[in-house]
Amino acid sequence: MKACDIKKGTVVNLDGLTLIVKDVQVQSPSSRSGNTLYKVQYRDVVSKQKHEQTYKGDDIIRTVDFVRRQAQLLYRETESCTFMDVESYEQYTLDNDVLEYELPYMFDGMEGLCVLIADERVLGVELPASVELEIVDTAPAMKGSSASARTKPATLSTGLVVQVPEYIANGERVKVNTQSGEFMSRA
Repeated sequence: MKACDIKKGTVVNLDGLTLIVKDVQVQSPSSRSGNTLYKVQYRDVVSKQKHEQTYKGDDIIRTVDFVRRQAQLLYRETESCTFMDVESYEQYTLDNDVLEYELPYMFDGMEGLCVLIADERVLGVELPASVELEIVDTAPAMKGSSASARTKPATLSTGLVVQVPEYIANGERVKVNTQSGEFMSRA
């Protein structure tokens, strides 16, 4: 796979280590002759260590075969999360440090998740493209501000803080993009 095609959740083999892609940042060139760079953050499946690597767009990365299983988040605990395969009802437990990037978007009973499995080992979780969460704390809604493009911070039910338009109030449900962490619309 070329570096320009790499996405969050992809599993790769780098120097004999099985790594899962946690984040990809694209750096555009500042000059005509420059190359677009892809800064990839990984987490080692076994040791849970973080790795970072920078690639040019046409660099080749070796991927690992893995299986995606539809799952539901049964419950969150202080140290881990328990998921259930929706077809086989098999349960998987993952430590919260493995789910560092996904935790702010997850809530008990959440459906639409995919558990990534390779060599009989759970590697991680893939979130849906967007999630609906309730606003628990934000400044009061401003009347007549629907035409303005100003935003304000809002704390969601999972603890995630996103910028929302001024007309959004406490208790409303909003749709949040899980890739960028940005407000999309009212739910």
